[in-house]
Amino acid sequence: MNGRLYLRPVGLLYGDIALAAIAGGKGLSLAGSGVAFTHFDAFTGHRNDENRTLLAAPDLAKSDDPAIIRWIEQISGPRVQFAGISLDQPRLMGIVNVTPDSFSDGGKYASGKTAIRQSRLLAAEGADIIDIGGESTRPGAEDVSEEEEYSRVIHVVETLSGEGVRVSIDTRRANIMSAALEAGAQIVNDISALQFDAGSAAIVAKAQCPVILMHVKGEPKTMQNNPQYEDVVANVFDHLLARVEAAVEAGIDRSMIVADPGIGFGKTFGQNLELLEYLTLFHMLGVPILVGASRKGFIGAVTGVSDASERASGSVGAALASVMQGVQILRVHDVAETRQAIEVWRRASGFGEKSVVGERV
Repeated sequence: MNGRLYLRPVGLLYGDIALAAIAGGKGLSLAGSGVAFTHFDAFTGHRNDENRTLLAAPDLAKSDDPAIIRWIEQISGPRVQFAGISLDQPRLMGIVNVTPDSFSDGGKYASGKTAIRQSRLLAAEGADIIDIGGESTRPGAEDVSEEEEYSRVIHVVETLSGEGVRVSIDTRRANIMSAALEAGAQIVNDISALQFDAGSAAIVAKAQCPVILMHVKGEPKTMQNNPQYEDVVANVFDHLLARVEAAVEAGIDRSMIVADPGIGFGKTFGQNLELLEYLTLFHMLGVPILVGASRKGFIGAVTGVSDASERASGSVGAALASVMQGVQILRVHDVAETRQAIEVWRRASGFGEKSVVGERV
């Protein structure tokens, strides 16, 4: 384990009180999200180190250490937009798996016709992005051929993009990325963070398109076979930091990058919960954060709901836990339910007007 300093923002504030804390020098902005924080949970190396300390954020921001100032600037700086979408509020990515073996929908949208219909529905429900995938990456999933993946997704991408839907392509393969971008996709979402296919980084750099870099431990087929970490939070952060830096070195503009800690990908149920608890740490990366916890197995473990399709309520709980920590993008199956929950939470937390349309006196 390295000796890197990790700064996890804590003491979160919302709405007017957050703005007042920032203006009064009592707190700092969390990625320009409208959330403020008052302290850092600071630790080096492993989180059980004896030198773990609670530090007042405004005091640490006066440090004369350039490295600390750079981290704080990355934590506090606004994330202006992604794929033309303002990140002034949480945004939703709707999941559509054009596969016969998805863990959640069981192949309900395996045909192009049903996938397009579901994508239109999610867009109408408020999804800012529709994420189209043609290869199941559930635990234990077998690889599909590139030809099969192509046949599943390209017509869907082309149809939706032609209708003005903002589409991301969920793939690990450079050729699928290239074909999907040519068909109108605007975003690449790669669970391997551009490592599975040696040509992926060059495709994204040439297109200068937004890209989502996710953490996964191992391959989907084996990733849940007793995943081990020295410290899951620090290890996942370190991996994503390295992948962001590698993407920049490959010619991808930092403003095009989103990071995803990979909930459910090579983590135990307990490790997923640890990552959700420590999401504010990932703002150190200086890029928007995406969380995809929707209907995952750990929700079933917590709630006792074995059927993934029945985990909407638990998924909304994970989504709210994420937005409360300044996460900018949520990848979800249940768009309407998640949107409703976020809108109510934001109004109740001091974001936006208190009056509502149709209010009774």
